[in-house]
Amino acid sequence: MKIGIVGCGMVGSTCAYALVMSGVGREIVLVDLNQARAEAEANDIYHAVPFAHPLNIRAGTYPDLAGARVVVIAGGVAQKPGETRLELLQRNADVFRQIVPSILQHAPDAVLLVVTNPVDIMTHLAAHFARPFGVPHNRVIGSGTTLDTARFRTLLGRHLGVDPHYVHGYVIGEHGDSEVLVWSQVTIAGLTLDEFAEGQGRSLSAKDRERIDENVRRAAYQIIAGKGATYYGIGSAVARIVDVLLHDQRAILTICSRIEGVPDCEGVTLALPHLVGGGGALATIKPPLEEEEQRALARGAGILREAIDSLKLS
Repeated sequence: MKIGIVGCGMVGSTCAYALVMSGVGREIVLVDLNQARAEAEANDIYHAVPFAHPLNIRAGTYPDLAGARVVVIAGGVAQKPGETRLELLQRNADVFRQIVPSILQHAPDAVLLVVTNPVDIMTHLAAHFARPFGVPHNRVIGSGTTLDTARFRTLLGRHLGVDPHYVHGYVIGEHGDSEVLVWSQVTIAGLTLDEFAEGQGRSLSAKDRERIDENVRRAAYQIIAGKGATYYGIGSAVARIVDVLLHDQRAILTICSRIEGVPDCEGVTLALPHLVGGGGALATIKPPLEEEEQRALARGAGILREAIDSLKLS
């Protein structure tokens, strides 16, 4: 099973490393404008194969993506000092205008998995540029709030003394400042969050919730301030999503895709729990939300709709 990764910066190369360490796929092809960088990353990661799983990883060009089941898009341009968000979006739109057709000319049946930030808008753009190739929007997905959901579960688990694998809760909406932590639907061992905390004699005050919310919402800012970039968490999230896609696992993940049939979110690309399998986003699942959570989701959708409209896509 072949996987392509376009863009070999820290995020793209760490995605490749996470795939190798997890044993996902059989062949990984790295594509980058900087061919020397792609070759160096491929060689470095390939040298880890004897310590991990039997995969082949190599650098290539777009034609080498032929037959790929999944192509991860991690390419894009960084924000310049003084550059507005809209200016950055316009430049990344130009990048995707080249990348997406180049992929689909050689891997027309691949699921496209977008990681480039702002991921909701870039996923919307990727689906727009894939449409002329007959690619349905559900086959173009983004990492969405998969990582944010993992952060939420991790911090809740740490606070309550529970392995985060057994904390069930979601972060939805924009992968960004307007994201929504769905506190009302968190369950552990079939109990609501408050029931579990009370039963274990654990405090979960309004201040505790505020602190966890802040640490989830501002995690990327905190990490970037300390080390310049985030890549381990998202690399691991991408490996999980790719595994689900390759093996048609029918997992529930908070990836982002264009939403249909959900009030306040119609036509906007954002994260909600999705049934994910070999064909991409197979179904959208809208969790029951409290009134304030619904308002927050609508606000986030409005922010994304405004940004998408500003690009004046034809």
